[in-house]
Amino acid sequence: MRDPIPTVTLPSGIAVPALGQGTWNMGESAAKARDEITSLKTGLDLGMTLIDTAEMYADGGSEEIVGKAIEGRRDEVFLVSKVYPANASRKGAVEACERSLRRLNTDRIDLYLLHWRGNYPLEETVEAFEGLKAAGKIEAWGVSNFDVDDIDELLSVPNGGNVAANQVLYNLGRRGIEYDLLPWCQDRSIPIMAYSPIEQGRLLHHPELIRIAKTYQATPAQIALAFLLERDGVISIPKSSNAQRVEENRDSIDVDMTDEDWAILDAAFPPPSRKKSLEML
Repeated sequence: MRDPIPTVTLPSGIAVPALGQGTWNMGESAAKARDEITSLKTGLDLGMTLIDTAEMYADGGSEEIVGKAIEGRRDEVFLVSKVYPANASRKGAVEACERSLRRLNTDRIDLYLLHWRGNYPLEETVEAFEGLKAAGKIEAWGVSNFDVDDIDELLSVPNGGNVAANQVLYNLGRRGIEYDLLPWCQDRSIPIMAYSPIEQGRLLHHPELIRIAKTYQATPAQIALAFLLERDGVISIPKSSNAQRVEENRDSIDVDMTDEDWAILDAAFPPPSRKKSLEML
């Protein structure tokens, strides 16, 4: 019997899985749609009920894939989507959200994120998000690709303190946020969503990661995900269109490494010793 997936508690008090599912690059090929839908359904069956998507992904095609995967199971899912910065005006964010809802075939998005900072004032975007909340179209809102100074500014605008999460690039090879952003968010109970948790597969060829994975009869991806699962307040969202890989991702929960091996990983993938600019993909 598998261990349960640990949870992260949002500011609202809602607990969500610390291991969810990403959908970047899904919806780009009709030939792959069936496998993509199957993989997401497999993840839901395994308790990976947080699904992250965005209007940007495949120009809405990813949201359509998600909509098909969650059909008849909406109440099981914690649904996350994101708005383009170019659409993040008072009117534009509302219209973009309504388009996303249609593609997702649902009446609500559980967490709606500003994909990255654009030209619209944060105050205007927050006002739009709060209006969507009041209308019941979103349950909560957050941001993506925000560094400490960005969130600090966000907290200074009316209702900016309602931010529910910050989605950023974070994995074994991209540990810059550990210097300041991660502890800053942890201190304020703002969850971090880690996108590209295995660096789109590039991490998996690292010889030390491969060696440690063999020690635990695990895959390198499972070790990389276990690293993030060790972090308080972090939600990782690996993407896979292969149902077997989704099962392997789920089994990262069962990896129990020694302190000595964590230290070896730290030596192979050193944590930051100084402030670094927030990395993005």
